[in-house]
Amino acid sequence: MSGLRVSTLRGETPGTSPSLPDGAVVTDVITSTSFSGNLTGNATGNVVGNVTGDVVGNITGTAGTFSGNVSVSGTLTYEDVTNIDSVGIITARSGIKIGAGQSVSAVSGIATYYGDGSQLSGIESGVSNFVASGTISNGQTVIVTADGTVKAVSGVNQSVGSPTVFESASSTYISATYDSNSNKVVIAYQDAGNSNYGTAVVGTVSGTSISFGTPTVFESAATQYISATFDSTNNKVVIAYEDDANSDYGTAVVGTVSGTSISFGTPVVFESFSTSYHSIAYIGSGKVVISYRNSSDSKSYAIVGTVSGTSISFGGARTQFTNLSLYIKTTYVGNSKVVIAYRDTNSVSEGAAKVGTISGSSISFGSAVVFEPDLFSYSSAAYDSTNDKLVIAYQDGGNSNYGTAIVGTVSGTSISFGTHVVFESASVVNISAAYDSNSGKVVIAYTDYGNSQYGTAIVGTVSGTSISFGTPVVYESNQTEYISAVYDSTNEKVVIAYQDGAGVNNGTAVVFQNASTNLTSLNYTGIAAEAIADGATGKVTILGGVNTGQTGLTTARTHYIQNDGSLATSAGSPSVVAGTAISASKLLVWKS
Repeated sequence: MSGLRVSTLRGETPGTSPSLPDGAVVTDVITSTSFSGNLTGNATGNVVGNVTGDVVGNITGTAGTFSGNVSVSGTLTYEDVTNIDSVGIITARSGIKIGAGQSVSAVSGIATYYGDGSQLSGIESGVSNFVASGTISNGQTVIVTADGTVKAVSGVNQSVGSPTVFESASSTYISATYDSNSNKVVIAYQDAGNSNYGTAVVGTVSGTSISFGTPTVFESAATQYISATFDSTNNKVVIAYEDDANSDYGTAVVGTVSGTSISFGTPVVFESFSTSYHSIAYIGSGKVVISYRNSSDSKSYAIVGTVSGTSISFGGARTQFTNLSLYIKTTYVGNSKVVIAYRDTNSVSEGAAKVGTISGSSISFGSAVVFEPDLFSYSSAAYDSTNDKLVIAYQDGGNSNYGTAIVGTVSGTSISFGTHVVFESASVVNISAAYDSNSGKVVIAYTDYGNSQYGTAIVGTVSGTSISFGTPVVYESNQTEYISAVYDSTNEKVVIAYQDGAGVNNGTAVVFQNASTNLTSLNYTGIAAEAIADGATGKVTILGGVNTGQTGLTTARTHYIQNDGSLATSAGSPSVVAGTAISASKLLVWKS
């Protein structure tokens, strides 16, 4: 074989390439500025420029850079990539694995799954995240607040404490008031065990119990028609009464509470005639209004008293509001006004009311408004300050002496009334009403002649010009008389003082806990699916979800949220459905 050494091979004519029709075998490196045609065999090294046509065999390299699109008509196999950006459908025949702590999310908009979801697992439905306002325990019912956070349903259920004796002797003409300065309840009464002297005792509420100090005499003579109120300007208790030892004159005395005791100033006569049916109300600015019947001239009057130190003065003249009347009840309704409800004995003993306006030490009245055309007795009244309504409770003699209530609205110097509502379909006496501002309810205590004259209480809710009632509750399973109810705003309880007809007719008191809650018929959100710290974000089982944080449920029964947030198969007040139990520990959340 011969060899040929040349420096350059050229074509036959200038600008052409030489032809090698039988091919060429090159055992060393071929260097070329371009290559055209098929390449059979292995090519090792870098290829700079475009490769056009098919490549049969493997391309092996440490890196590849493509500035344009790469199309693969067959299968693309790879070990690892950083990102895959597909404008079409990606099919993963052996599944997709996602590392721990990683997620699948949409770049924008919503990631949508098409199918019935039957093959999905580990997906939480019916659960949403909320920020907690206050600590929330797992399984706790929650409400949504105005700022979008959730808080536990909380409150108390209705309850009655045990009766406590404050006077171990017959006690009559009982009247209770609340001293908001000392946070004490003061009960004034006639003590038959001590010559019927006018006496007062201080009570301290703790939970649903009440304890008492030593009784103190405020009038060393027989007293009747006792009525007490609290002057929050001077922090004094004012008691109006009939002084039997002084020709039954209308008299008032000022008391000061200290600890569990009360001391009194000198009694002051406000009416130098025989008086009865006293009713006193504090109207602000150290002033009280006392309404009463004057037995000497068969007329009824009201007078304004001003407290100063431990005494009281009556600078203005008395003002007649009607002729002879009974069952007088004076209630302050704000804006220097009182409403006096009474039985007008000049007609057919109908129930009537007048609005009184106080100016200085004087009082003037608007026209009488009849709200009960039949025999009206044993009245009491409470001012619902939330709804700005007056609730009058009474015995309706024209309807079998049933316990009845009516809502009044004051406008200027007049008052209008809604429709009568029966709260007890039996004869009732000794009615006393108090407004519980914490729960926004009126509590009416009374003697139920339809149930052995037991002491009974019922809760009323004002709506517009009407009132609705719950179920009566017995607080004393004995005959009761001389009932007086008062609201303790510090402990958010109603104290009911009364004469216990058993034994020697002891003066007795009981604490009534009204139901209250932050739950409404609209703010129930769901049940906490985990414990959530105050200010933290946590899971809440919402409507349609199943909460698994329960115990002791009754399977296949609807459960209702109670005032304290617990669940029961009976409705609370308000009536809010929590859901249906599908087991003892699982609740399907829904609401009516």
